[in-house]
Amino acid sequence: MADGDHAMDAAGLEAFLAAEFPQVAGQFAVEGLTAEGAVLRLKVTEGHLRPGGTVSGPNIFALADLAVYCAILARIGPQALTVTTSAAIDFMRKPAAGVDLIGEARLLKLGRVLAVGDVLIRSEGSAAVAARASVTYSIPPAR
Repeated sequence: MADGDHAMDAAGLEAFLAAEFPQVAGQFAVEGLTAEGAVLRLKVTEGHLRPGGTVSGPNIFALADLAVYCAILARIGPQALTVTTSAAIDFMRKPAAGVDLIGEARLLKLGRVLAVGDVLIRSEGSAAVAARASVTYSIPPAR
């Protein structure tokens, strides 16, 4: 296994996303893997902002969802059909405009069929949490 008990490293996840999900290419970056999960970056551009000069909720949610997805795939390997089955997000404060968002995902459970994770999202350089999400994924049966 690459990177301790990880089946995929950050570079492998980036390559997988580029091949399987080209729509996110260039918008997100896998910053690294931790013992508990993954850290992702949303590269904030003008297109991610909503009126009022803040990052839109759908973009914040995309970061949370993708961070848990990457945390799971880092452990189980490239299984594209691992899918979100449940998600909840709390928007706690307005993220800074023009600053990347960092999502720190932590896997709480990684079973054979389901994985549950949480994500804390902050504006880069800030300790204040902008959003918190809980995401559950279904893992396809082994082939």
